Amino acid sequence: MAQSVFDFGMIGLGVMGRNLLLNMADHGFSVIGFDKDSTKTGALESAATAGTTVKGVAELATMVQLLERPRKLMMLVPAGKPVDDVIESLIPLLDKGDVVIDGGNSHYTDTLRRVKYLREKGLHFMGIGVSGGEKGARTGPSIMPGGDKEAYEKVRPMLEAVSAKVNGTPCVAYLGKEGAGHYVKMVHNGIEYSIMQLISETYALLKKEGLSNEQLHETFKKWNDGDLQSFLIEITADIFLQKDDKTSAHLVDVISDKAGSKGTGKWTSQDAMELPVAVPVIDTAVAMRTVSGYKDERVEAAKIYSSSESAPALSVEQIHDALSFGILLSYAQGLAMLTQASKELEMEIPLPEVVKVWRGGCIIRSTLLEVFTRAYVANPTLPNILLSEEIAAIVKQVVGNTRAVVASAAQSGVAAAGIMSALSYFDAYRTARMPTNLVQAQRDYFGAHTYQRIDQPGTFHTVWGE
Repeated sequence: MAQSVFDFGMIGLGVMGRNLLLNMADHGFSVIGFDKDSTKTGALESAATAGTTVKGVAELATMVQLLERPRKLMMLVPAGKPVDDVIESLIPLLDKGDVVIDGGNSHYTDTLRRVKYLREKGLHFMGIGVSGGEKGARTGPSIMPGGDKEAYEKVRPMLEAVSAKVNGTPCVAYLGKEGAGHYVKMVHNGIEYSIMQLISETYALLKKEGLSNEQLHETFKKWNDGDLQSFLIEITADIFLQKDDKTSAHLVDVISDKAGSKGTGKWTSQDAMELPVAVPVIDTAVAMRTVSGYKDERVEAAKIYSSSESAPALSVEQIHDALSFGILLSYAQGLAMLTQASKELEMEIPLPEVVKVWRGGCIIRSTLLEVFTRAYVANPTLPNILLSEEIAAIVKQVVGNTRAVVASAAQSGVAAAGIMSALSYFDAYRTARMPTNLVQAQRDYFGAHTYQRIDQPGTFHTVWGE
């Protein structure tokens, strides 16, 4: 290939980096990628569509020299120190006005630090969340950019071209200042954790009612054709049909129940507590993945606490409604967190744009996001989507069956912590007067922490017991 000027550069040619770069090339952009591993640079070039302009190099300086000015390049490397190391390697090679993008799952506080650091050196820095996995990166991901608005305008045509489209609208938009892009992606991942937990609980409840893997496939396929249509429901239906090439059994039945994680769900819980904002379904999902790791202890406990509790049988419709309720509450909590963070951290996150970006390409894409879009169009300052009349109508239709499912799960000993926490959050949220007046009294009694009254303003303290 002749030495030419390239539109966009990628540092890190793993699966995501390579596929995103190939996606850009397919949309008419000339692209170049850097990786120290020559097999990855070769794989990039060999996978390119005929007629596109794609080059792989093993020297960072070579890539930078071949980029059109102002340079636009993205890092897709592991979060943490590797990102800082790449930045330090780049700084001597770049000129003022160049745009550096971190497309990995960095914590937003690191992004805030890097934005400031590179701004002082005359460089634009953006944190961008990318969701959709390997296939999404290649054919159209959901893209969540934040940070430098001027930098976004420089890369907007490329990002819009390669993103997923819903009714012709790109699933990418500027989502706020400083670390907003990575913050939105973090919350996205927290919602992803919670929906996956809710689906696994639904699986347990349906199995308790005697459904075979074939019946589970048909159930989830039917749900995906209806109001629960979403990426995670769709792939769940597929999973139940997959056979194991080693045993010919259904693969799902031979997979260990110890679930892994990369920590982004934990970040969501931790940062929610810092704000503070309540996201108990996400918290529960993180906790249950941790409990799944206690395999040896769980096996012992199962022997000690074996039981034969029973409960009234549940219908598939009841379990469907409980899942629908839990998923809606997961979004409600995540979006409430973004609303609060936008104000507290001064990131100016546009919630209507967030739900539009999530409608296609990403792991948590769902038909529900169309409903949320309408809710935010009607009221862009909505603090919680549960206050939307349209969403309230949906909740009222499914909450009765959710209560039946929670009662049955509790009576029969099925761990359905996600659905239970969703219902408890909902019941607390709709309670005009919670019993936490007693908590206030207790805090004042033992620690003189004071309290407020309902009949007059001010702060009060009582010497209790006198």
